[in-house]
Amino acid sequence: MAAGLLPSVGGLARANSRARSVGQLVLWSRCFATSYNRSREDSWFKSLFVRKVDPRKDAHSNLLTKNEESNLYKIQFHNVKPECLDAYNKLCEDVLPSIHADKYYPCELVGTWNTWYGEQDQAVHLWRYRGGYPALTEVMNKLKQNKEFTAYRKERGKMLLSRRNQLLLEFSFWNEPVPREGPNIYELRSYLLRPGTMIEWGNYWARAIRYRQQNREAVGGFFSQIGSLYMVHHLWAYKDLQSREDTRNAVWQQEGWHEVVYYTVPLIQQMDSRIMIPTKASPLQ
Repeated sequence: MAAGLLPSVGGLARANSRARSVGQLVLWSRCFATSYNRSREDSWFKSLFVRKVDPRKDAHSNLLTKNEESNLYKIQFHNVKPECLDAYNKLCEDVLPSIHADKYYPCELVGTWNTWYGEQDQAVHLWRYRGGYPALTEVMNKLKQNKEFTAYRKERGKMLLSRRNQLLLEFSFWNEPVPREGPNIYELRSYLLRPGTMIEWGNYWARAIRYRQQNREAVGGFFSQIGSLYMVHHLWAYKDLQSREDTRNAVWQQEGWHEVVYYTVPLIQQMDSRIMIPTKASPLQ
């Protein structure tokens, strides 16, 4: 071979150096791609782990509620003619506590309120039936024979613009509502969830509720069974509006709360907040 065609020693060294550099670059790129893909897969897997719901084939109510107690709740929303609100409250105060106190009826009046901020001229009643649907059926049958209650319903009907109700179960990880002394204001936060996300909501709130127990503001948590479905109600108690503001701001300082909000907000289709004042007949004051 002609001498001019032979590479110099320096040229060979430079060529080998470039080859090694290219080889190292290719190797580094492959390692980076592998590491990146593993990182993506790991993040994807962790996301599944965080967002994954219980795959058991069982009714949501059996997975989320206190099965051993079988408490059923009924929440009633009555929109009252503005000029009739005082008379309506007086009528309820005369009749509802007597049903609550009568051992003949397997039900309890948990609370009764007027909406202060939110939908105006509205009354909200929450009942508990110990014994579930059989207790509810028993109460309904007995009330049909109760002349005082029949007269109450007839008179009440003259005062209402509309009414609706829901049957609820309580989340197993929330407090059971018990009577409390006042004065307090109450907030009913209602969430309409995307269908199929109820257990996911429960998974997050089972951990999140501990952040909201320090000031005893957590009263009760419920999810609908009949009426508007995939509906969740959280009931909170505060001394006043400023106490509510301070309590809600303070929870953001606790590690982990922001994560609960981050993962639960996408589950919500619609949400509503009512600030309510207990009436004289309410066990929750």
